[in-house]
Amino acid sequence: MKVYDMVVIGSGVGLTVTSQAINAGMEVALVEEGKFGGTCLTRGCIPSKVLIHPADLIREAEHAKRVGLHFKLDKVDWKHISERMWQEIDESKDIEKGIGNAPNLTAYKGIGEFTGDMEMKVKLNKTMEFTAPFKGEKIVIASGARTSIPPIDGIDKVGYVTSRSFFGEKFPDEPWNNLIIVGGGIIAAEFAHLFSAFGTKVHVVEMLPRLVSQEDPELSALLERHFRKYMTVHLDKKAILAEKHGSEKKLVVEDLNDGSRSEIIADEIFIAAGRRSNSDWLKPGKTGIETDERGWIVTNRYMETTRDGIWCVGDANGKYQFRHTANYETEIAIRNIFNPGEKTAIDYTATPWVIFTYPQIGHVGMTEQEAIDAGHEIYVAKKRYGEVAKGFAMGYEREDELAGFVKLVIDKSRKLLGAHVIGSNAALLVQQATYIMNSGFECVLQDEQSGKAQLVSSRACPDAGSIMPIAESQVIHPSLNEVLGWALGSMKPVNIKGRQHHREHTHQH
Repeated sequence: MKVYDMVVIGSGVGLTVTSQAINAGMEVALVEEGKFGGTCLTRGCIPSKVLIHPADLIREAEHAKRVGLHFKLDKVDWKHISERMWQEIDESKDIEKGIGNAPNLTAYKGIGEFTGDMEMKVKLNKTMEFTAPFKGEKIVIASGARTSIPPIDGIDKVGYVTSRSFFGEKFPDEPWNNLIIVGGGIIAAEFAHLFSAFGTKVHVVEMLPRLVSQEDPELSALLERHFRKYMTVHLDKKAILAEKHGSEKKLVVEDLNDGSRSEIIADEIFIAAGRRSNSDWLKPGKTGIETDERGWIVTNRYMETTRDGIWCVGDANGKYQFRHTANYETEIAIRNIFNPGEKTAIDYTATPWVIFTYPQIGHVGMTEQEAIDAGHEIYVAKKRYGEVAKGFAMGYEREDELAGFVKLVIDKSRKLLGAHVIGSNAALLVQQATYIMNSGFECVLQDEQSGKAQLVSSRACPDAGSIMPIAESQVIHPSLNEVLGWALGSMKPVNIKGRQHHREHTHQH
């Protein structure tokens, strides 16, 4: 039986591990079921943003009426937009060529499946036959995830689109006239914005009582108000039946409050109701890897699975399904694989993300409720875009209910626990908070017993992640940075016991 020094399953962040292993002189096997490059490059964050940016410009042009500018959209050149998108996706072909020429690397195109301890086989895409089993001295799982298809009667017969098939065989020649999107999370919100901006009549069907339920409820509420301007939003509704309706498709939905049913007719049904693990394909239990109740591979702080010699990174562990998080996890795993004597632990405390919908949403750390549930006594600080000069210049009024805002969650010790932004440039604003939360990685403290100074990690530093760098910094005026910086002037205690003294900022508009 062939034994490789390293087996890597998945060619997204798995390529980083593969490259490192080859550079270390290892013989490597790379297993990939789809296009080389992974979800982000071939059917996720990169191609979707090529489509979303034009949608953003359409919405910004409409918003320009607020500042006295009236633009007319003469044409949407979907062909040109699409060509630019495929140009990005087609980088996968160059990656595949490079893999074919790499020394000490064998690539298997198909679905990998564990057959025993550190042993697997691959069902090849071309022949649909299994390879001979092979082993790995070390294995890294970066096998990603796939769309979860809810149990809708008739959906397989009627047909549907997922984010995968959309960036593949079901990509439309023109934007659909009518579209049903099943789901109300990140992917659903981005595609709803995208197609509604291009003129599609969009229906969003969500079982939960609010959109993007992982976000703070105040942000969800504002997103819903914006969405209802551009599309039809069905909350607390469960899709139960799909049928053909002439050349169109019909979806029957049930109200989860009163049980009533209604019908929605559209050209296409887009399923974006969450992601599921690929472990049913991979069968990790055959090599001693534990999975949780939803099938996600269990990993510890060092990205190790429950089987020695096997690591798991990216979507496959079900923790934070973002490419930047997968990159971070992979960096940690590589350190621990190649420097096992000095293990590095991962820290998800300041994991940021952005939903590229309209308005944009940025998130890092805990929401208000999560902080309370975790036992923190907290302040909350909020600032609306219309309350700073730049926000007003951009067309937002002080009491504008559609204006974006920043919401900061702050521990009574002044440690920044979370930042939540909805509105223009949310990605840029929330990144600033991420840097603050990660600040003070090392500091010098005096040992109480010996009296000697010693270097310690951030979690022991009193000022690590504190809001004080924001409070003490000059903030460029006028700029949207003031929305985050001046939010501290509105700090209000939420559940803090006893009297607390804090300095409030008095910056004025």
